[in-house]
This record gives sequence, C-alpha cells and structure tokens, in this order.
Amino acid sequence: MLPPKLTQGNLLILALLTIAPLASALDLTKATIVVRNGNVPLVEETATTVLLEEVQRRTGLTLPVATSWPQSGSAIAILSGDTTSHQGKDLPDVERVRTPEGYTIATSGNTIWIMGADPNGALYGIGRLLRNLDWSKGSLKLIAPLNLTTSPDDSIRGHQLGYRTTANSYDAWTPALYDQYIRELAIFGVNAIENIPFQDSDSPLMPVTRQVMNRALGDICEKYGVAYWVWTPATVDLTDPEKRAAHLAEHEAFYKESTHLDAVFFPGGDPGHNHPKDVLAFLEDVSRLLAKYHPGTEIWMSLQGFEQEQIDYFFDWITENKPTWFTGAVGGPSSPPLPYMRKRLPAQYRLRDYPDITHTVRSQYATQWIDPAFAFTSGREGSNPEPIYYSTIFRAFAKDTDGFITYSDGMHDDVNKTVWSLLGWDVDYDVRDGLIEYCRFYFGNDVAERAADGIYALEGNWQGSLARNGGVEATLALWQQLDREHPELRDNWRWQLCQLKAHYDAYIRARLIHEEKLEVDANAALAKAKEVGIDTAIDQALETFAKAGPESPRPDLRTAIVQLCDKLFAAIGYQTSVPKYGANNGQRGAVLDYVDHPLNNRWWYEDQLTEIRSLKSDAAKLARLKVLYTWENPGPGSFYDDIGNVAQSPHVLRGESLSTDPLMRRHMNPDFMWWDGGLTRVRQSWISKMDWPMGLRYEGLDPKATYVIRTTGVAQCLPRVNGELITPSIDGKKVGEIKEFPVPKKLYKDGLIILTFDVPYEPGIGWRQMSRLSEVWLIKQ
Repeated sequence: MLPPKLTQGNLLILALLTIAPLASALDLTKATIVVRNGNVPLVEETATTVLLEEVQRRTGLTLPVATSWPQSGSAIAILSGDTTSHQGKDLPDVERVRTPEGYTIATSGNTIWIMGADPNGALYGIGRLLRNLDWSKGSLKLIAPLNLTTSPDDSIRGHQLGYRTTANSYDAWTPALYDQYIRELAIFGVNAIENIPFQDSDSPLMPVTRQVMNRALGDICEKYGVAYWVWTPATVDLTDPEKRAAHLAEHEAFYKESTHLDAVFFPGGDPGHNHPKDVLAFLEDVSRLLAKYHPGTEIWMSLQGFEQEQIDYFFDWITENKPTWFTGAVGGPSSPPLPYMRKRLPAQYRLRDYPDITHTVRSQYATQWIDPAFAFTSGREGSNPEPIYYSTIFRAFAKDTDGFITYSDGMHDDVNKTVWSLLGWDVDYDVRDGLIEYCRFYFGNDVAERAADGIYALEGNWQGSLARNGGVEATLALWQQLDREHPELRDNWRWQLCQLKAHYDAYIRARLIHEEKLEVDANAALAKAKEVGIDTAIDQALETFAKAGPESPRPDLRTAIVQLCDKLFAAIGYQTSVPKYGANNGQRGAVLDYVDHPLNNRWWYEDQLTEIRSLKSDAAKLARLKVLYTWENPGPGSFYDDIGNVAQSPHVLRGESLSTDPLMRRHMNPDFMWWDGGLTRVRQSWISKMDWPMGLRYEGLDPKATYVIRTTGVAQCLPRVNGELITPSIDGKKVGEIKEFPVPKKLYKDGLIILTFDVPYEPGIGWRQMSRLSEVWLIKQ
C-alpha cells in the first residue's frame, strides 16, 4: 500500500470526516478562577488576565476571579512557586516540575490546577489550557482531562518582530496589535521577542514613532515575562572614528530611552562588512553602556557573511580573551554550520540559532524544488505554512543550540512560528497535534482537525510540478467548504491567510496550464512560417500569447484573492502590493502585484520576434524562428532540461530526501534570481538556476552517434562526462549565451552518460555574480 501523499485526494477525504466530541469534556462555563491573594508576581497576574480575556473574546463569558474556593461548580486554580496548598486546599498529589518555566496541569474532579514552577510557568500552563478548550458563544469546555508535567527543552524560544519598513506587516502595527500577537506567541511557549530599534528607515504606515514603539515593546515583554532582544547591525565603517562614535551614540540614546532590555544581538554581517576585530572592540564599548543603563543585559554576535579568516579570528579571540561581557554566538543565514560553531565555541558561551522561516526563495531554507510559477508570483513572502519542512529542519539541529530567535519579516509565516515554538518547548512534540491546537485556539474545536489537515494540504501545494499537482484543486475545495461552514471566521486574519494561499495556488495553477498551452500553440504557429509567411506566423504567435490576459482562467479566484488581500491589510497590515498597500518592494509580500505575472516566455518571445522582423533576409529570419520553436524540443534523440524547473528537469539527479538531507548539502536545491523588480523579460529558464546539480543521467544513447552538450547560465561551466572533463567549442559567459561541449564517442560506448560539474573556484565574488547553470541540452547531431 502506498503511503499517503499530500498531493493526492486522500487527505481531503480524511479531513472531511466529522470529528465527534469527547465524552469526558469538563464544562467550565461557570468556572471560578481561584488565584493567590497578596503580592502576586506580575507575570502570574498576567496569566489570569490572559485566561479571562481570551475566554471572554471567544465565548462572551466573564469568569469570576476569587481568592477563595467556590461553594460549588468547577474551578481553575492558578499558582506558581514551591507551595503545598492553595487558598486552604491541598494541592493534588502529583509530581510537580521545578525547572524554570515549567508547569504541571492536573485535572482533579471539577478543578483544573495550573501550577507553574515560576510565574512564567503559570502563564505557559494557561496557554496549554487555552489550546485545549472547546469554546463557542456562551459555552466553555475542556475537551479532555489534562494531566501533565512539562518544561522547555530550549532556554531561548523566540521570533524577530522588527518594527521597520522592510517588514511586510509589522510596520503597520499599533502597540495593541503587538501586545496581542506577543501574548498569542507566549500561549504557544515563546519566551523571547526581538525588535529592530533603529536600523532601516521609518515607514509611512507606522502608527507611532519607532521611539514610542521601542519603549512599548519592552513594557509588553516585561508584562508577559518575555525576554526583550534587539537586533542592532552596524552598516557604518567601524574603523572610521566619527562614524563609530555616532553609531555608539545611537546605541546609548536607545538604551537611555528603554525601560526594559534583556539582550543585544549584533549581526556580524548581513548587513554590515566590518571585520570581527572591529566588531568585538565596538561591542566591548557597548557593554559599558549597557552596564550603565541596563545591567545584566546580554550581548550576542553572529558570524554572518564572514570569510574563513574572519571566522578563525572570532573564535580564536573569544577563546584567548574569554570576555565576561560576551554571552554567546548566533548562527543563521550565511553563517558557519551550527555543529561547527558549537565545537569551536568555548563551553561557557551559549549558541543561538537565527533561522530564516520567513522566505520561500533566495533564502537560507529555500522551499525545496518549488515550481517556478510560485517563485515568480508568490515569491519570497507569500503565505508559507510549511510544517513538515520546518519541523524537519528544526529537529536536524536542535541538539546543537540553546535555542532560537527566528528571522521573520511578517505574519505570513505565522504557522512556521508556531511549529518552531512548539518544538522549542518539546523537540518530540507531535506537529499535527500542535497544528490541531493552533486551529482549535484560533478557529474553534469543531473545525480544528480538518483545518490542521488543510494546512498540511497547503504545504502539499508546493510539492512537485504545479501543473501536475491535482491536489491543489482538492485543497481549494476543502478550504472553500470550511469557509461555507464557518462564515464567522471570515474576519479572522489567520483564516484569511489560509484562504489566500488556497485560492492563490489554485489560480496560479490554472493560469500556468493555460499559458503553457499558449506557448505550445505559438511555437506551432512559428513552425509554419515557411508555409504561411513569416509575418503571418509572427502575427499569429503574438495573437496567441496575447490571449493570456483576456482569456485568463478562473476570474472568480482572482476576485477572491483581491478581496482577501484587502481584508488582510485592514486586519493585520499585510502589504501585498507596493502601489496599493505600501509594501517596501516587490520581494516583501507583494503577491498581488505578481498575481498576473506571465507564466510562459511571452515577454521574451515578443522581444525576439521584434528583432527577427528587423532582419534583412528571410533565411536569417527563418533560422532565428527555428531557434525559438525548437528551444525546448531539440528533436529526436536529443534532450532538454530546465535545471531549476521541477516540471522540466527529467534527467536531473535529485539525490536524497528531506528527511536525510534537510539542508540539501549533498544535492543542491534550485533557486531563482531577482532583477528588474522581478519583471525581467528574459526566458524564465534563465531566472531559475542551480549551483550545481548532482548531475544528469542519460540512458539508451546511440554509441555511433555524435553528441554535443549545450548549456546556458552565467560565467564558468566545468562539465564532466562519466568523470572526464570536457572543453567548450563555444563559451558564452552572459545570461542566455550558449556554451557547447563536443562529447568524445569513447565516453559513451555503453550508451550511458552521467553528466556532472566541477564547482568553479570563485573567492570574493558575490552570489549574484557567481557562476551558475540554467539549462542543459544533450544534442544528437
């Protein structure tokens, strides 16, 4: 029997099953919250407030709060610390956790006991309770008795929520929105938030100044017992005395204004290009300022973008000098591997991860083998729930760190934040159970399991060839059915995000199928140029391509997408368009601006055909036209691969699976370049690329025939046929220029070619200029 596949219909069938309520549910509709009297710690008071307000928001009920036990009915007891009784009643005879932030929940008769090891533990215990409540207007039930003792695996569990213009939503938030979101993150176990207090420009969408928000975030974090971190890169040259002094003054002004601060994270690079010797000296000065304004504040530093000499300098300096003001190192995008960092970092220093969970392409964890159609439309910051992918990545490196604060630039990655948060508490947490809790808390118990499976199905939309992924339509049908059944959720921004992805993916798939057929038809028209006339053939091809707009399929889906984008901007400030909503740029969540981006090579054909019309001879015109209509169809016995296109790379060796090689270190992942604001008119195969594939495999070749390897890409290409390096007869270096490599017959006597590539040595070259591969042909001559 085949294992279940997200892209098949079985998930939808399972998700549509009715979920029966548990008979052991405990009615809390009239429960009394029993709290301690006297001087209760702030975070423990917050725990009571969170329970009261979240229940009231969902049910309309206002549960009474008392410092004594009710005469009858159910009760929820909230306490923390080392005690044996609560308001005159002995605590249940259960083993209690003593680890910081841990909690014990016990269901005894009609009483639920929330017993935190400390005030933070009480808050996290309330969060766990809220995630297991069945609520509706006027009704509140515990779905099943809760009896557990737990404490977090990771001491740092956080997310970056920088109030800056680059973010696709945070810059539109009020302090109240931040308060609610940080509360909800804490409900799922988060204990750290990272702000960006002064890097980047201000946004016209900001409802308050950055200075006001910087202070507000510190106060909010203090209320929830959440550590307040700040991300403070130096984009100035720290060897320039004046610039260094000005930047240090900027730090001091922020520290002086802040009411609460726990940690400062300085990214060594990305952005910034300072040598670690200058960074470490600067941070020592920063430590003196922190000692003055916020004693005990931690200082952390990443090694992002460092060359090996800089990496060695950092570790050697830390090892030799053992600075007491330094807390730990941070891994992340463009950093050395976490196991390597942990091995070289002295044991007294901690190691934190800074994983990118926010970007789909051009990122640390680019979605594996995503269809180019999504890369060109949904882009870097479309709605991206990927519970399978990110749970696999988390578990691959959890043992190497003391925790994480993720890189996030908006709320489009909300599911990924939740997955990372739950696993930071317990690396073995069942992710599906966690998604059900997520959906129960935000959507309601009656829809929780089907919505959780629907989130898995949304991730499945990005698996494999989009045109051949029939599961996309099944996923849309599920979310449309859920929406019809639960119209009360239509103003819920998390619901809207799921609906947006379901509708967006289905619309892009419909367009892709339609526009790929138009390109096939246009090529057929061009192939008849000798018969019908060159100008007539070109006119027919252009008319065919022009049908992409007026005849775009599924306008109902496009209408829904526009409406959902409007709602998301109003609800949470999600900026899905640069001109309409003020997105920072096209890569920052602007999915609405690219919803109609061509999904074939129409723009390239238009430019090529204009050039061809200007040629002087018909022979030259016909020759150029043949290049166009045979580009991806080089003839019998020849083969074509668009290396970065999962739908058009049948000969590319894919290597291991996600479970054994989550970072694709042993087999490369395609990615997608970005220039001209994503509106470049080149062939789309030149935008997708790979650096470099494991190889390509060709079988059943004719040993007597002559073959040529043809490639496109940028700069160098060093191919080997069955292990032997071959040299080019044509060696184009620029985007779209051809390279050709004759293949000696002795190398394929058995009819087999394994094509591999040496990686060019290119020290000091930025990734955008490095050699890359786009297309490969094996041409039978």
